[in-house]
Amino acid sequence: MLVKMLPPSIMLKKGKLIVGLGFLVISLSLDSSFARAGSSFDRLLQAVVRIDVRETTFAGGSARLVSGVGSGVIMSRDGLVMTNAHVVSPQAVDIWVTLASLERVRAELLGWDHWTDLALLRLDMRDIEERKLGFSVARFGRSDSLKPGQTVYAVGTPHGLSRTVTKGIISNKERYYHDLSGIRGYETGFFNTWLQTDAAINPGNSGGPLVDSAGRVVGINTRTYLGADNLGFAIPEKTARQVMEALEEQGEVERSYIGLSPGFLQDMEGFYSLEANQGMLINSVDPGSPAALAGIRASDIVLSIDGRKLDGRFPEQIPPIRNLIASYPIGSTLTFELKRGDSTLSLSVETERLESRVGEEWAFEKWGLTVREVSRTFARELQLESDDGVVVIGTQSAFPAEKAGLRRGDVISKVNQSELVGLEELKEIYENFDSNPDALLMETQRNRTVSYKVIKP
Repeated sequence: MLVKMLPPSIMLKKGKLIVGLGFLVISLSLDSSFARAGSSFDRLLQAVVRIDVRETTFAGGSARLVSGVGSGVIMSRDGLVMTNAHVVSPQAVDIWVTLASLERVRAELLGWDHWTDLALLRLDMRDIEERKLGFSVARFGRSDSLKPGQTVYAVGTPHGLSRTVTKGIISNKERYYHDLSGIRGYETGFFNTWLQTDAAINPGNSGGPLVDSAGRVVGINTRTYLGADNLGFAIPEKTARQVMEALEEQGEVERSYIGLSPGFLQDMEGFYSLEANQGMLINSVDPGSPAALAGIRASDIVLSIDGRKLDGRFPEQIPPIRNLIASYPIGSTLTFELKRGDSTLSLSVETERLESRVGEEWAFEKWGLTVREVSRTFARELQLESDDGVVVIGTQSAFPAEKAGLRRGDVISKVNQSELVGLEELKEIYENFDSNPDALLMETQRNRTVSYKVIKP
């Protein structure tokens, strides 16, 4: 048999890539949907931006400037850019956005929502108009219509590299991801499940879009699972769209809170004499919260809220239930139908405004002291009498605060025997310290024990 050797060759014919390797010819079909949507995908690429941030952090008794880089996507003609809350925070000092043209423009933070790890920026449109810069605008797809196995692309600037595209599939569209470290101590991931993808997501991809073959944004890339391969997570479009609208209108997302920590009932239905797919377990109730005041207890089973039956059997079903409660207007009265032992009871709960356990932070550098304002949630967690005062988050060696014996976790409740209402009051005391440098007596609490510390000049 005579085999004629062919020279290596590559040609494109009728949507197929023909690769000639010696006498072997291989025909590889291109992703036809991707090819047809090429122009839409090109527009998407022109809407993806790099975000460089300098922000202030408070730790170790001093304020420090740190730099970071992430990704974003332009979602409107007036320069709205979606990104992650862990890319840009309210402590940002400088925000620079690099457009597809490689031109850099300033941006401002319009709104921040650590609960969903989303933030909204606005480009400096005056600068863009004066310099006659251009950009494209991305558009949302529908995360609800995604299917496992569907092709998606993660677009962003990993490690600061410009406009990188990685290809993968939707591995799971309703992933419950509970191993969340939070954002600088702020809570996150409570109100949504995640899109899981095997498209490569690396540091710097955060805030960039996860898109379908037509270049439509179906998610915002957020994080990857450290120590594992091909485990990336994105915030679904449905959540991102709602949060973007709220941040544009009011700079934040207002949510209701009642103080329940829900649990899933998988494998426990028999212990509570429940049918499958019925009810949600209450793991704990925050002290002093609306739920506690209404008489709800840990181990109660919530059968319905305002007549809406609940199914909290599996972990993936818990975030939507949390979101249901949070979506009620603040001050709403909710009717809970509960199962407690063999009894069924109905209780009314009035919602409060949801707040983070993390309050505003500040550094008193002459004292070598960094503190955080005590929030209502933090006060309830530690069973403090009130949410007045500040909590120590760091001290600097050999400075007055460290010499006085202040330590991380101490709650400063009084200064010179006067109640310390909050951070602003402590700032005033600090400003007057140089002009009247007398020693300060600070009353602190730790583990419900009171002690006294003296800050000397």
